[in-house]
Amino acid sequence: MKRLEQLTQEWKGEGLLLPIWAEEDHLCMVDQLKLPKEAPVVELRKVSQLAEAIKVMSIRGSGAIGIAGVYGMLLEAMNTRGDRGAVIQSGLELKATRPTAVNLMKTVDGLIAFVKNCPDSGFMELFEDRACDILEEQLAFERQLGKNGAELIEDGDTILTHCHSGALAGSGFGGRALSVIRTAFLQGKKIHVFTCETRPYLQGARITAYELEKFGIPHTLITDDMSGYLMKLGRIQKVVVGSDRVAANGDLINKIGTYMHAVAAKENGVPFYTATSSHTIDFTLQHGMDLEVEFRPGSEVTHLNGQLITSENTEALYPAFDVTPNEMISGIITEAGVIRAPYIENLAKLKR
Repeated sequence: MKRLEQLTQEWKGEGLLLPIWAEEDHLCMVDQLKLPKEAPVVELRKVSQLAEAIKVMSIRGSGAIGIAGVYGMLLEAMNTRGDRGAVIQSGLELKATRPTAVNLMKTVDGLIAFVKNCPDSGFMELFEDRACDILEEQLAFERQLGKNGAELIEDGDTILTHCHSGALAGSGFGGRALSVIRTAFLQGKKIHVFTCETRPYLQGARITAYELEKFGIPHTLITDDMSGYLMKLGRIQKVVVGSDRVAANGDLINKIGTYMHAVAAKENGVPFYTATSSHTIDFTLQHGMDLEVEFRPGSEVTHLNGQLITSENTEALYPAFDVTPNEMISGIITEAGVIRAPYIENLAKLKR
C-alpha cells in the first residue's frame, strides 16, 4: 500500500503525535493507558486486537478511534487480500466497541458503503485511496478548526480544558481542544492552560499534561472539582473542551464532568466552547438527552492502577459521558467555522 506508506512517512517527518499508524503488514498503536511514564508502541495484526484496544481504552478519543476504524478495515483488507465480506464484518466489529462515539460509527459506515459499491477491478487500490482520503481529511480538519478556534483566544488567557482532546485523541496535530490551544500558542499568544485530572481514567493528568509539556505550553494540573472556584476567583477566561458527539440542536455529549464545568462557566460568565469536526455532529440525534450514554464497569472507579481505593463492598457508578445543554455553549468550533446559537438553524446550514 504505497500511498498509505508515503503518508505515514510524511506525518512522522512532521513530528505529529500519531496515535495509530500502519507499517508493512501490521498496525502500530501507542498504548495510552501507560502514559505518561511510558509510551509503548503495540503491534496489532488482527482486527480483534484493535477492537479490544478500543474497548479497554488503550486507544481513545473521538478522532483517534474514528481513524482507528479506517486502519482496522485496511488491516482486514490486507489480511484477507481484499475479501469484501471480511472487510465489512471487521467494520461492524469495530463499531460495536464504543457505542457513544459517532466519529467511529460514521467513518465505518461510510467505508462499508464504499466497499459494497466499489468495482471488483482494482478493489484494493481503490479502497486504499478512499481510506487515505479520509485520513488526510481528518488531519486537515484538525488544523483548520485549530485556526478557527484560535481566533477566540486572547493574549494572556488562561484556558480550562477537560479530559484529553489532543493529538493522541485525534490525527496527531492537536485533536480538537488542543488544536485550538496549540494553534493559539504557535501564533505567539501568551496563554496558560488548566487541565483537569478527569477521573476515573485521569486522561487529563496522564495525557493532556503530557502533550502540553511536549508542545511547550505552560499548564497547571487541577482536580475536576476545582474549576468552579477558580472561575469565581477570575483565574479562568475561557473553557475549551472536545466532543464525542453533538446533537442536531447543539447539545454536547462529552466526557463525564464536562456538564459540571459548563454550569460553573455559565454561573461565572466564562465563555464555554467545544471544539469538534462536522463529522461529530449527529443530525439523527435531535436532543442530547435522547442518547443512551455508555456506562462502564464500576470497578474502573473503585480501582486505580489495579489497586482498590475504597472498601471491598462499595459499589460504584460510571457513566462515561454527560450531556451539556446547548444554552450553556458559547460556540461550537469546527473546521467550517465557529457555529453559534440558534444552533438548530445554524447547524442545519452546516449540514446543507
